[in-house]
Amino acid sequence: MSTEQAQPPAAAGLRLPDFFIAGQPKSGTTALYEMLARHPQIYMSAVKEPHYFAVDNPLPERTEGPRWSALEQTGVREQRLEDYLSLFAPARADQRAGEATTSYLWSPSAARRIAELQPAARVIGILREPAAFLRALHLQLIRNQHETERDLRTALSLDDARREGRHIPDRSVWPLALIYSDRVRYVEQLRRYEEVFPREQLLVLIYDDFRSDNEGTLRSVFRFLDVEEDVPIEPVEVHQAVSVRPAGGALVGRLSSPKGPAGRMVRAAVRTVLPARTRLDVRRKIIFTKPEPADEGLMRDLRGRFKGEVVALSEHLGRDLVKLWGYDDVG
Repeated sequence: MSTEQAQPPAAAGLRLPDFFIAGQPKSGTTALYEMLARHPQIYMSAVKEPHYFAVDNPLPERTEGPRWSALEQTGVREQRLEDYLSLFAPARADQRAGEATTSYLWSPSAARRIAELQPAARVIGILREPAAFLRALHLQLIRNQHETERDLRTALSLDDARREGRHIPDRSVWPLALIYSDRVRYVEQLRRYEEVFPREQLLVLIYDDFRSDNEGTLRSVFRFLDVEEDVPIEPVEVHQAVSVRPAGGALVGRLSSPKGPAGRMVRAAVRTVLPARTRLDVRRKIIFTKPEPADEGLMRDLRGRFKGEVVALSEHLGRDLVKLWGYDDVG
């Protein structure tokens, strides 16, 4: 894979990434990142999600609550190109260098920006059945305190308001991430990459395949990256969804961002008394729990709402995802 195309002056002499795991989140990207990092011919950046190419997305201006700059709303500090490329400096000349940022697939600007810097890049996306994906994403956003609306149906109903900068939680540093229906515009997302990259530089994986045939999927990625295919790699279990207990979000917020001298004293005392591993175990037991079973009525409604997206994706990829994902019996 050549990286000899014209490069920005700031990139001259610096190692460019060869490939990107572009998303989606909650679809096995972390497991894939960890498994690829174990291949001797692959170097994965130590920072799993740099978000470098997604920080200039157009964002709704807040009309309520704190107002931040567009860059601050991405939750990512501004990076110089040299600083970003330094992530790949440790890679050997005989290794493929890559990173995994789950915002790149749904970002309106990432595909173009990646292609401008590295037109030879290979890009991997992982797609998941929309209803299950949105449920897992919603749980994750609550866990991260970016979402405060605990009812998924209500959260979905806020999409239009959030496009106008309303009903955005104070702790949410990336409003675009909360517009749920835009996150499953899979064909639109893929086309942004197809407009700037040849098809042979794009690999679309299906989450179900990754779960059912972890090893086989991994081998297909090795072939795509043109590295040795028969290297034994220990499978990594895809992370399971968790839910935040009703009082858990407030507790973690007080401990992670304490207000006033008294709050800071409490956090300091907790850190002094409890070692890091114990604190992590306590957080998991007190704050997190297994999610409630999915609301089947809501999931059925979501499948009906997004069936058109699944039909379009099936036609786009030439694969019957309507049947695979159980949309063939959705009216």
